[in-house]
Amino acid sequence: MLIHPQIDPVAIQIGSFGIHWYGLMYLLAFVQFIVLGRLCIKRPYYQALGWTTKDLEDLLFAGVLGVVLGGRIGYSLFYMPEFYLANPLSILKVWEGGMSFHGGLLGVILAMVWFARRQKTSFWTVSDLVAPLVPFGLAFGRLGNFINGELWGRPTDLPWAMVFPLVDAIPRHPSQIYQLLFEGILLGLILWVYARKPRRLGQVSGLFLLGYGICRFLVEFAREPDAFLGLLGLGLSMGQWLSIPMILFGIYLLNRK
Repeated sequence: MLIHPQIDPVAIQIGSFGIHWYGLMYLLAFVQFIVLGRLCIKRPYYQALGWTTKDLEDLLFAGVLGVVLGGRIGYSLFYMPEFYLANPLSILKVWEGGMSFHGGLLGVILAMVWFARRQKTSFWTVSDLVAPLVPFGLAFGRLGNFINGELWGRPTDLPWAMVFPLVDAIPRHPSQIYQLLFEGILLGLILWVYARKPRRLGQVSGLFLLGYGICRFLVEFAREPDAFLGLLGLGLSMGQWLSIPMILFGIYLLNRK
């Protein structure tokens, strides 16, 4: 049985100012976007469009706004609508936690729509560039979840079960690590290899939606549902219900003519 190391969530303390591990994970996610994105725009298709590092940085800036605003608003609407409708100013209190991947995804989609219009190019041209860069960023985010000891898993007796002392003394799935490995590293590698060959517009995006949706759906069986929400219809969690449209639309994008 493993014990969660209970790492101090503050990575660097300078006087009264503290830099949290989770904030550093976001920073690393954005850095990897630029580093890998520069490799992507060197491909002939994007070179022909005249894309530059400046365009990539503008896309990242728009994407960051989409992630933060969409993630926060999505969490408020998907997970705790009654509370936030009664306390709308609490939506601004991002330091209290509460971000939704699916809400962040919608925010990023809006950012890509804006960027595609600015570039006068297809939305799928933008999303196919972004899709292989997202999972590695998600991996950093899940590492941040693990360091914070949040989003823990359901009870289990597997050899790698982990006790989260701040929660209870019950051995649980380290579901943050599952998500890091499958939604992050594995999906990222698959997409990176898949995107290296010319694909029909939308197919790389479709593979991301399908791959993430399947990984998230399966990992949710090991992840403890939110206490205030529990399981919903058919015994599925909110994360699973929100992943089903991703899977279906991903299949459509991969198979459309």
